[in-house]
Amino acid sequence: MDLPLLRRLTTGEGWGLLQSLPPYDESTALPLQQRLRDAGFEPDLVAAALNQARLREKATAKFGTFARGMVFTSDGLEQATRLGVAAQHAQRFRAAGIHTVHDLGCGIGADAMAMAGLDLRVRAIDADEVTAAIAAVNLRHWPDSGAEVGLAEEFTPPAGEGARGVGLWLDPARRTPGVADITGRTRRLFRLEEISPSWETVLELAKALPATGAKLSPGFPHAAVPAGSEAQWTSVDGEVVECTVWFGPLVRTAGRTAAVLREGSSPVLVTEQDGDPTTPSLGNLAEVGAWLYEPDKAVLRAGLVSALTAATGGAELDAGVGYVGSSRSVDVPFARRYAVVEAMPFNVKALRGWLRDHGIDRLTIKKRGVSVDADLLRRQLRLPAKGRTEAVVVLTRVRSNQVALIVKPS
Repeated sequence: MDLPLLRRLTTGEGWGLLQSLPPYDESTALPLQQRLRDAGFEPDLVAAALNQARLREKATAKFGTFARGMVFTSDGLEQATRLGVAAQHAQRFRAAGIHTVHDLGCGIGADAMAMAGLDLRVRAIDADEVTAAIAAVNLRHWPDSGAEVGLAEEFTPPAGEGARGVGLWLDPARRTPGVADITGRTRRLFRLEEISPSWETVLELAKALPATGAKLSPGFPHAAVPAGSEAQWTSVDGEVVECTVWFGPLVRTAGRTAAVLREGSSPVLVTEQDGDPTTPSLGNLAEVGAWLYEPDKAVLRAGLVSALTAATGGAELDAGVGYVGSSRSVDVPFARRYAVVEAMPFNVKALRGWLRDHGIDRLTIKKRGVSVDADLLRRQLRLPAKGRTEAVVVLTRVRSNQVALIVKPS
């Protein structure tokens, strides 16, 4: 979609058409398209409106009912911050006494909307003119905020009294420019040195305007966390969605932290201070204990498994696998607990025999720290195609040896 078509779609007849469309249904999209064209709407406008209806339907998972009044691009929606996470970002700025935020690389404006919704003035820019125009449409309800075309590299931070109460929010591009596939999506970038604006630019801006936050990939390396900053890995319903690095007055707990967000529950914060670095390692398979704990992926990404061992009085099964064994049953808000039914060295024949002897004909396979092919293993175990008695097997390591743990959620 180019800028002229976007303007037609978001004003006058185009906006009326878009707002009148029913929830998107792939099975009725073609007949609806034909009816709209027969009614006199231009084909390109109809196609653009139906594409927006499709993206709005998809966006409901991130934005709820707000999606019905927003405009999207495919890449913009995929990269946009979820509404609940954006609200957490905005609250951090507000709690630090910030009144104006410069959003550099605003995308479709998800974070800018959350900030404006908390009465922060947002000055947003994006390098792509269509994306910036979309952000401006999405910010239309907040007259004090807006978006325009601009480059983060050309931004001049305010100084002196002009910097008081002013913050920066950056969401560096982590995709290659241009279309990479038939869906219009571009290729993801995972290396820190490939983001745009560069990591060096982010650090320079944070020095000039300390109240800075930068949204980065969940793969952000621990070694790159700047001294005195806070790198927070965030998960939503078990999925790690970002690592945000906070500077200056936006830092709540320096170092690595994890924010665990689950629908219907209050956010859970895990910090380095929650861990116990003196926790002994597991000696052998017999020491696994009666309970197995699986940390939330944000806790795992943040390297905070020691907080789980401290909370359970247990030990990590092997360095880096994340699973913690313990003799204690403890409710931990950032981990899932399993009762250990059986623990054995990993051997396909022995595992198959155990499952047969216990009447197990359905299996959920979880693995970490091993190179086992789960699909191949499932075939080797020769389970029935449709079974009713289910078990969970965890394939992992203890003292560098592959093991199989049969567990039950508890």
